[in-house]
Amino acid sequence: MSKIEEVKGLVETGKSKKIAEAVQGALDEGVKAGDILEAMVASMGVVGEKFSAGEIFVPEMLIAAKSMAKGVEVLKPLLAGDASTSLGTCIIGTVAGDLHDIGKNRVSMMIESAGFTMVDLGVDVPDERFVEAIKETDNVTLVALSGLLTTTMPSLKSAVETIKASGLTGFKVLVGGAPVTPEFAAEIGADGYAPDAGSAAVKAKELVS
Repeated sequence: MSKIEEVKGLVETGKSKKIAEAVQGALDEGVKAGDILEAMVASMGVVGEKFSAGEIFVPEMLIAAKSMAKGVEVLKPLLAGDASTSLGTCIIGTVAGDLHDIGKNRVSMMIESAGFTMVDLGVDVPDERFVEAIKETDNVTLVALSGLLTTTMPSLKSAVETIKASGLTGFKVLVGGAPVTPEFAAEIGADGYAPDAGSAAVKAKELVS
């Protein structure tokens, strides 16, 4: 088994104690940091699909994300010197009127493990705060908005509209949350939709590549 296959397997099974050594082993064999990151993101995509299908549950997904995060730690110094493999900064927050953060935190961990630098604005975030954060932060490539309540769907729409109307460019807007559908995401002008944390990481990478 190649080192890269070993890394993928360790991410999928959440073997966080062995991952750093395996990633270093792959680097020692001459595998590029960006390729190792790609492989780990692909593994998280598999984990996300299993979660969506109900084959695994939140604990297994979090263990896999933790494993990937440990692998990314080894790669970070190398990725920092290679702008092409760094995916930029993602600003994330739960929209105004919604105090749920468990889903957002999970998505944040998954997107970070895919290679983004995260700026978490927390919960109940006013529309203008998202715009301010984009202005204050360097290299924003993604803005992720979470809404967990049916009653806050108008806030999600308002947040997307405010961000899009700001005139700021260079990033994509990703939305998700229990009541959100692909149709609603398209209707409010979001660039992407993710039904869960696993697919959010895959979609995030897809949007900015």
